[in-house]
Amino acid sequence: MSEPLSSRASVQQELIDYLDPLLPLFTLQNALIPLGATATHYDDTAASLEGFARPLWGLAALLAGGGSYPEAELWVQGLAAGTDPESDEYWGEVRDKDQRMVEMCPLGWWMCLCGPGEKGFWRTLSEQQQNNVATWLGSVNERTMPDTNWMWFRVFANLGLRAVGAPHSASKMASDLDRLDTFYAGGGWSRDGPDVAQLDYYSGPFAIQTSQLIYSVLASSTDPERAELYRQRAREYALDFVHYFDPQGRAIPFGRSTTYRFAMSAFWGVLAYADVELPAPLGWGAVRGLLLRNLRWWAAQKPRILAPNGTLTIGYAYPNMFFTENYNSAGSPYWAMMAFIALAVPASHPFWTAEEEPYPLASLPAVAALHKPGHIVSHRGGHTFLLSSGQHCSYPLRATHAKYGKFAYSSSFAFSVPTGGYMLDQHGLDSTLGLSLPEDAGETWKTRRIAEDAEIMTIDGPPGPVLHSLWRPWPDVTVHTWLLPPTAAAPCWHLRVHRIHSARALRTAEGGWSLYGQASSGRHLPPFDDATGEGTHEGARDAFAVSSRGAVGVRELVAKQRRGGVLRMDANANLMEARTVLPTLYADLRGADGGEQEEMVMWVTGVFAMPASVRGWQREWRAEWERGVEVPGWVTESVAVMVLARAVELDERGVEEGEIWKELREGYD
Repeated sequence: MSEPLSSRASVQQELIDYLDPLLPLFTLQNALIPLGATATHYDDTAASLEGFARPLWGLAALLAGGGSYPEAELWVQGLAAGTDPESDEYWGEVRDKDQRMVEMCPLGWWMCLCGPGEKGFWRTLSEQQQNNVATWLGSVNERTMPDTNWMWFRVFANLGLRAVGAPHSASKMASDLDRLDTFYAGGGWSRDGPDVAQLDYYSGPFAIQTSQLIYSVLASSTDPERAELYRQRAREYALDFVHYFDPQGRAIPFGRSTTYRFAMSAFWGVLAYADVELPAPLGWGAVRGLLLRNLRWWAAQKPRILAPNGTLTIGYAYPNMFFTENYNSAGSPYWAMMAFIALAVPASHPFWTAEEEPYPLASLPAVAALHKPGHIVSHRGGHTFLLSSGQHCSYPLRATHAKYGKFAYSSSFAFSVPTGGYMLDQHGLDSTLGLSLPEDAGETWKTRRIAEDAEIMTIDGPPGPVLHSLWRPWPDVTVHTWLLPPTAAAPCWHLRVHRIHSARALRTAEGGWSLYGQASSGRHLPPFDDATGEGTHEGARDAFAVSSRGAVGVRELVAKQRRGGVLRMDANANLMEARTVLPTLYADLRGADGGEQEEMVMWVTGVFAMPASVRGWQREWRAEWERGVEVPGWVTESVAVMVLARAVELDERGVEEGEIWKELREGYD
């Protein structure tokens, strides 16, 4: 038996398997596909339009690539009804900054690929229906558009109208493209608007890179210089973006809109659609593998991500509303159909004829500093993850500090979001440092959201990239954080160095990676048992957890005041696993001493992980954990300087020498 999703025909069938469950849900005139009762900041009609339009990313590609889908006519009928002001299923007038604008993007794509010509659907519409479509889509040219990737949606509306010979605005399209090009940040990366600090999946597959490459095909003859510019940007971007995937096919969840799931891999198929000349070391066999492995991984998650009727749910690896945005309707997940754009690529293209290759791990650096997004990505120890500083959302996004402000994000362990605002287990503090005021009794916690002066630097000993940031949870509390990726000598560990200056007393909790928290019995993980090889351990300065998903842990490497614990997280906090535990380090800070001096401490956290995808992990993890990780010389020197400064301060205040050394010995090794 051939491997699932290994051939073009199998990918066509996979798309059809996602489309078929939508068919019974069409409304009477086929203009809407309502998929659920949850609400968004926009109206229900727009939400049901999402359900109608977003599957067209895949359906249009299927048909353009020579595939067939007899029920495709339903979408043609729906287009006619949805744009008819007299219809009961009229999509409604397009207003300023309207969600309907977003859905014009897949509609325009579909019109470009499937509308024109003798076999296109446009000729099957009456003159009145054509006028209705042109009027409704064209109205976007008279409306105010957000100064973001949304301008691509207006470009696509005009491309679709132009493709079928309908009235469109070439001038508006040109001005939008000129504006979008000002978002370019270099190295293939574009920001999602002017002066924003986000370079996430919207910079690539969700919006900008995908749109640019599609445009490079659809406008190759009318705008050849820009088309080639976009291809060049894609070549540069590909060499960074490849690091966001692991050998198993998983992408690293990061940022907003992760409910779009396998849209994360759409970029690889669009590279083929645009026939981009690939940059070394990437070849078509490797690019094909990047897309297909991701589709295979998501296919394996179907028992968890599909509703009983076979439709996609809101969530990531299982249905989950805690991490969603206020613009995620039940139809939103179908943006994932972008991953099937590769079906528009002819069967003769090397994307389909080349033999699928494994993840190009041997051809890539084990650790890569990606300067534009402010990420350091590591593939060491069989674990693909990124260290992050400097990104934040420009508007009040739900759980924004969890989606952009954490220290690290993993393809194996994902990340967690708050499930509530009461007590530590609801705050989702994996891969971050949480601070709480003693008078709150642990009820509320602050974490890093905005990082000032974030930069990737190179420090000797050992040589390699280090990610530094400064953050201020309160005006009188300053935290410097340095993030260090794994080394060849300790491939399962990354380091976090914190220097905290605080004028106030604080409780602190720092989480490592969260881990599936159930034992093989299906019950909560017990204390670690050598006989079963699973459970949790809480030590004086460390903690670890082991389950069927791997082994994770944290260890304080220089300070004595921190203690280890394993926190049972509130259910449904993590994107990957619904039940998790979190190895955590705890400590209290006294703050200003007598109101005269702020307290300064320096902590070095070793964060350990060995995912279950590592061959032989159950035999190997304990030795790697016990071997530990060496503190770099520059960090040790920094701790020594801080300790010396504290000794001088105490001496100047007249503290006896014996008391000085007692305090310092109690604080640090």
